[in-house]
Amino acid sequence: MLSRRHIRIKVLQALYAYTQLGNNNPDMGEKQLLRQFDKVYDLFVYQLSLLVEIRNFAEEWMGEAKKKYYPTQEEVNPNEKFIRNALIMQLVNNKDLEKKIDALHINWKPENELIRKLYIQIRDSEIYKKYMESTESNYKEDKAFVEQLFEEVIIPSENLLFFFEEMNLNWTDDYFLVEQLVLMTISSYKQTWLNTKPLPPLFKDELDDEGGQDLLFAKNIFKSTIKNSAAYQELIKPKIMNWEIDRVALMDMLILKMALVELIEMPSIPIKVTMNEYIEISKYFSTPKSKIFINGILDSLIVDLRANGTITKAGRGLVE
Repeated sequence: MLSRRHIRIKVLQALYAYTQLGNNNPDMGEKQLLRQFDKVYDLFVYQLSLLVEIRNFAEEWMGEAKKKYYPTQEEVNPNEKFIRNALIMQLVNNKDLEKKIDALHINWKPENELIRKLYIQIRDSEIYKKYMESTESNYKEDKAFVEQLFEEVIIPSENLLFFFEEMNLNWTDDYFLVEQLVLMTISSYKQTWLNTKPLPPLFKDELDDEGGQDLLFAKNIFKSTIKNSAAYQELIKPKIMNWEIDRVALMDMLILKMALVELIEMPSIPIKVTMNEYIEISKYFSTPKSKIFINGILDSLIVDLRANGTITKAGRGLVE
């Protein structure tokens, strides 16, 4: 599921924490990075389980309404379109999701008030009203509704964000990243999938216990950035005009060093890809002027490193 950009971001965050804490044990830092990846997946399971819990709460709500002394006609014969939503029911019955929920000991019952507020918010939304009033009933509509509901009503909830922040401070940064992973998962679902269909792994090419090439990519950038930190700083130093190197923002320096790892040590990654990725990342994780600063420094470094043969890209289409 994680894209290479997502992986770069998590490595950058891990390197920032490693540097700020004054850690001098790369192996320990790598273990912390891997734990952070695990926590991303845990949050993914939590967000999926939330959809199941809201659906179950809605069913219980309808059941309680029927038990009233004087229930309305609508309460006696409620519109069950939401609780019968085909996509949500696939999640409810998914064996792998159930197994992962049990493994994480996820229990939403103590958060009944949060779920109640979310459900009321959902019922009051135009998205829900439009869906419930529709006479259509097909898988395509069900899936589109869940995607829109999750993106526009559930995830923007400040109460929900606060709940996850209280559980794990790191989830503050991961909250909207994981939202995109959930939406990607929902979008990929097919009506024909059985309840034995496993959830997607965190790394797209995870084929074995090593995690595939994506996890190896993350480990290599993390360790190489630490190992070659001093050497890459010396490459960067002459390119900084009228500015002392120790005054460069830590995040900018880490971004430049990570980019150098890819440029010098990863011949299969095109130069333009590395440039574009780290410039984009700098927009969100550094200062307002970082994009221009990093673009200029990398441009100059690439010219020199290609001229002296330090950068060599292998494979068709990777020379430029």
